[in-house]
Amino acid sequence: MTRLLVYNAALVVFTAATIMTIAAINTPHWLSYSAGSQGGNTFEKHIGLHRECTTSAEPQCQLYPRHAQCEGDERYFCSMWRSGGFLMSFAVIFEMATIVSFIVIMLSGKATRIRGWPIITVLLVAVAAVEFSCMSLVAYLFDNDEQFGVPGWHLDTSWYLCTFSAIMCIVCAVALLLSAYILPQEDGYELLDDNLEDVA
Repeated sequence: MTRLLVYNAALVVFTAATIMTIAAINTPHWLSYSAGSQGGNTFEKHIGLHRECTTSAEPQCQLYPRHAQCEGDERYFCSMWRSGGFLMSFAVIFEMATIVSFIVIMLSGKATRIRGWPIITVLLVAVAAVEFSCMSLVAYLFDNDEQFGVPGWHLDTSWYLCTFSAIMCIVCAVALLLSAYILPQEDGYELLDDNLEDVA
């Protein structure tokens, strides 16, 4: 049966995973490009789900994908990339619902903890599935879109944050599942054997 200690540990790990997800959304480092120039300076370009930033003489950021990338032949890439952004936002909604479920179940007593772990496990798996979908989508575009065919492009920090977040969700789900079937009951009232025959 799932103990309060297991819920507490899973909530801490999942909160860290949620912070990683939010950081991955807000940090424009899903894909990055770096190249040296003849003057010894390094040109860098970092792409996030919603904006891109370049670091040269004057660092600057702008919305991404750009309007030109959402017309004509580029429309496919634009739709796919925006779908990734939507999936990550959807993951955050699932994560908030999961945190609320954690708190409600943990504060509702032993009986609720016994019955509540499947709900949280399903939510954890759902979060991981959405994040793995976004991670795979970005990796697919990185491998197949011609704009990333130039040497120097690589998957960056935000992509790895998304991956680690999804893995941590799966670890929490497995921990809750195993604890529900492996750990003994929490301390509490126990049923006494009826020795009616001895009394008779």
